[in-house]
Amino acid sequence: MLTVDFRRFPVGPGDRLLDLGSGGGRHAHEAYRRGAEVVACDTDQGELRSVAAMAAAMREAGEAPATAHARPVAGDGTAMPFGNEVFDRVIAAEVLEHIRDDQRALHEIARVLRPGGLLAVTVPAWLPERICWRLSDAYHDVPGGHVRIYTRPELEAKLRRAGLTVGGHHHAHGLHSPYWWLKCAVGVGNDDHPLARAYHRLLVWDIMKSPAVTRLADRGLNPLIGKSLVLYARKPVTQTAGTGPGAGRPERAHAGA
Repeated sequence: MLTVDFRRFPVGPGDRLLDLGSGGGRHAHEAYRRGAEVVACDTDQGELRSVAAMAAAMREAGEAPATAHARPVAGDGTAMPFGNEVFDRVIAAEVLEHIRDDQRALHEIARVLRPGGLLAVTVPAWLPERICWRLSDAYHDVPGGHVRIYTRPELEAKLRRAGLTVGGHHHAHGLHSPYWWLKCAVGVGNDDHPLARAYHRLLVWDIMKSPAVTRLADRGLNPLIGKSLVLYARKPVTQTAGTGPGAGRPERAHAGA
């Protein structure tokens, strides 16, 4: 289930892409399929092993060009183990809301992104997220949970503060917001609740089959209650590396370079 729209965020052979906070690698695998040289970066070693296993399976099945590469790298988004200006594309999907010093993470993204490079960042949208927080403390108040709720102007201001030029935006996963509201109402961990199970089956069916009726419903709901806000940005060609926090520190070698 992709949140970033790759029609707005072109990725292809020869592009060096960082998937920051990759989790299981849904965006990393799509970029790999498109022929990019992909680095999936996360603090969770278990998730990184899953990324590597899936990439190996895709390679075995011939689902990615022979010139494409995908590899996991353990790292912290506020102090990434990469050199300056080494990536053509960066995706940070559903990760900034977990990072207390999100501005530092955005400066790090700007540092590793080459001039002219593109960023896609996604966070939980304000209205659906606010409802979830109102319904359940357990939804967010857990170790590693969400530490803030973004408005679009706030996130755009932080991107600009990092020296990035903000482009377009959209919302995604309108069908998913009611599911999370339901989960928050009946208990976030209560996966056996009949309504939660029924809605989950609907979402799985939608992901697997992509029927026209749910795709149309999702597109109609996205501007109103889309679960994720997606912003696109570019690093100006005149931007120089190391302008944010940590400028002047020794440059770290790019992993695997």
